[in-house]
Amino acid sequence: MREEFLRTELIYGEEAMRKLMNSRVAVFGLGGVGGHAAEALVRSGVGAIDLIDDDRVSRSNINRQLIALQSTVGVHKTDAMEKRLLDLNPDVIIKKHKIFFTKENSHLFDFTDYDYVIDAIDTVSGKIELVMKCKESGTPVICSMGAGNKIHPSMFEVSDIYKTSVCPLARVMRNEMKKRGVKKLKVVYSKEQPLKPKRKISASSDTLPNERSKTGSYVKQAPGSTAFVPSVVGLILAGEVINDLTAEFMQSES
Repeated sequence: MREEFLRTELIYGEEAMRKLMNSRVAVFGLGGVGGHAAEALVRSGVGAIDLIDDDRVSRSNINRQLIALQSTVGVHKTDAMEKRLLDLNPDVIIKKHKIFFTKENSHLFDFTDYDYVIDAIDTVSGKIELVMKCKESGTPVICSMGAGNKIHPSMFEVSDIYKTSVCPLARVMRNEMKKRGVKKLKVVYSKEQPLKPKRKISASSDTLPNERSKTGSYVKQAPGSTAFVPSVVGLILAGEVINDLTAEFMQSES
């Protein structure tokens, strides 16, 4: 095993590390959550990763996103992430998709190619489509629920979607999964009540509409965020993927 992954191998063992090296994981969304998840996967020895995001780094990302630096403002997030990951492991196989994942373009992805999928995207419709495509192909998927407007990273936990509470996004996903006959879905969520932003900034894309305008239509409010909440969610997601992929080897040793 390469020296870079020696400390991980001490915990998981040689066979498990070989499994990770031969695994391909897709990370949908490279924001505050997805960027940390992608890096943790590669630092853990995952040998192939797909990066899916159509956005470019902006200055407003710098407070929380791993790839957001003054030097990367304006750079495609997939390109910035690729450069960083190759600096960690020059041998990692990276496939970039500069695309905003929707139901209309989901046919461009063959989900049977993936050993695991991480959902770190913002739109409800995109999350639903991603889960359904994974279920159709039999590919494991783990989803990030609402991380915006929260300040207590210790309150996040791993659960089945039907055992979640409080989180508005999880409530919507519970209803949508039930309608579609999805029996279970692993998610990372928090029971922390979201804080109300102290000022209004419109968002072109948000997880949930926040308030109604005078006409009765919903106004999308950009969520507030911190450096320490999305990063924790991303690391939890990556940890679950690594532990699930290597579970058979860990069980055999226990």
